[in-house]
Amino acid sequence: MDNAIKLISLLPWTDWLALALFFITWVGYARFSRQRDGARQSVLGATNAVRRQWMLQTTYREVRVIDGVVVQNLSTSPSFFASTTILIIGGLLAVLGTDKASELVRDLPFAARTSTLIFDMKVMLLLAIFVHAFFRFTWSMRQYTFGALLVAAAPEAEVFRTEGLSREAFANKAGRVVGMAAETFNDGLRAYYYSFAAIAWFFSPYAFMLGTAGVVYVLYEREFRSDVLAVLTS
Repeated sequence: MDNAIKLISLLPWTDWLALALFFITWVGYARFSRQRDGARQSVLGATNAVRRQWMLQTTYREVRVIDGVVVQNLSTSPSFFASTTILIIGGLLAVLGTDKASELVRDLPFAARTSTLIFDMKVMLLLAIFVHAFFRFTWSMRQYTFGALLVAAAPEAEVFRTEGLSREAFANKAGRVVGMAAETFNDGLRAYYYSFAAIAWFFSPYAFMLGTAGVVYVLYEREFRSDVLAVLTS
């Protein structure tokens, strides 16, 4: 109990409020975007429909080399971000516990003057964000592999016709797997967006809250009100 009180007393109530708002907003927006996708299509929902159509067209092709190449190309994005995230995590670990890094931040204009312990807590938040992103990117890579396996294992176009196999069932399954890979990749990208809000915490809790609100606004505009969504749904 005493340790908990000491931990709480390390930060002013405004910092705890900003931190609580950050996590509530992140989890809340993730749930909102999934529920909202059913009522008003998002970019991800629109592209998932395209993925299903792609997998349906795959069942009509005799040679599916192009489909395998596309799946492989799609998996390169999460692979790149996973590698980049590892470098970021290594850099953040190197910063932990160093007085020079905290002194450098204190010298920045408008940055909050805090102790090394508080500085390390803020770095730990960034670490947690990028570790989460790393797991999402690597899981996205594996899901794209599963999608490639489904494409490779799909019956030939003639077999679908002669044996009366359901093209729709295959398109639903394969399209959903590739769509889940895209959704997981989107989760990782979302973590990158929220990391910019977390960086604002080094300046002040008010900047942290403002940055969190700004990230949510940008995400909403891009996922539900962007020009590319209008084109995809037209």
